[in-house]
Amino acid sequence: MAEAAPRISVVVPAYQAEATLGRCLDALLAQHTAADDYEVILVDDGSRDRTAEIARRYPLRYVHQDNAGPAAARNHGARLARGELLLFTDSDCVPAPDWIERMRAPFADPEVMAVKGAYRSDQPQLVARFVQLEFEQRFARLRRRARIDMVDTYSAGYRRAVFVALGGFDPRFPKADNEDTELSYRMAARGMRMVFAPDAVVSHLGHPDSVWRYARLKFSRGYWRMVVYKHHPGKMVADSYTPQTLKLQILATLALAPALALAPWWPTAALALGGAALAAFLLSATPFLAAAWRRDRRLALAAPALLLVRAAALGCGAIAGSLLGRLGAGAGADR
Repeated sequence: MAEAAPRISVVVPAYQAEATLGRCLDALLAQHTAADDYEVILVDDGSRDRTAEIARRYPLRYVHQDNAGPAAARNHGARLARGELLLFTDSDCVPAPDWIERMRAPFADPEVMAVKGAYRSDQPQLVARFVQLEFEQRFARLRRRARIDMVDTYSAGYRRAVFVALGGFDPRFPKADNEDTELSYRMAARGMRMVFAPDAVVSHLGHPDSVWRYARLKFSRGYWRMVVYKHHPGKMVADSYTPQTLKLQILATLALAPALALAPWWPTAALALGGAALAAFLLSATPFLAAAWRRDRRLALAAPALLLVRAAALGCGAIAGSLLGRLGAGAGADR
């Protein structure tokens, strides 16, 4: 008698993941879900460290591919999946014991095509705590919505038939940056319902822990988001995940550059422009700063500077992406 196929397939892409992979897999194989109800597929995206050695210690399906990026790795895992539902997480995430059950629950509604879970972090560094507060502010925004238009791959679920019909993630994205946004926007354009499951939690081990790492990440986010907007221009105006206050902060921060440039020749104009920009920035940042003050006074004191770093990095990345960013030719070129 043939073995029954699992109902759920969990796909984990991994690249140079030796530092965190064991914790991720330990958590996935200790889920409250019955062991024969799900499978774990690890796709090694050309790692050169001990990723393969660690993965082979676990009762899961391990496959290796030449390095092609996380979008291609996830698609590879999806092609091997046998479950009706596809769940994705990352090799630097530790799912809670009830993660699979929490991710599966919304699919009881036949109209739900995709589910987004939530991040948690116990990292002690100031910047990492700031990043976690950013996520929690966005999660609060999503809780108020019956449907969303952004599913992040650190804790993502899809009906496999829908994922396959859409062609999965666009493999032309070379890194883990906005390929999930692009798929989400394609789904939203087709009227597919996506929902937020705030109790489907994974602990992230890799929030940026320094200002430099944070600024680099945000520059990359701004760059690749502009690439996505070129294909989905309507989402530049608004989506369920990005607060409008963030866009105002980016514009206000970018306005400081011409103010500084004007200062030697027209100090009065420079002062007026810079003052207006700072006032707009601080006004738009007030809700976040208030939340930071309630959470962590030390974090609240650092938050204005970190918000400026965020806005400047995102803004510069967006400018670079609008001028230079594009998806190259390849398997996803027909999307």
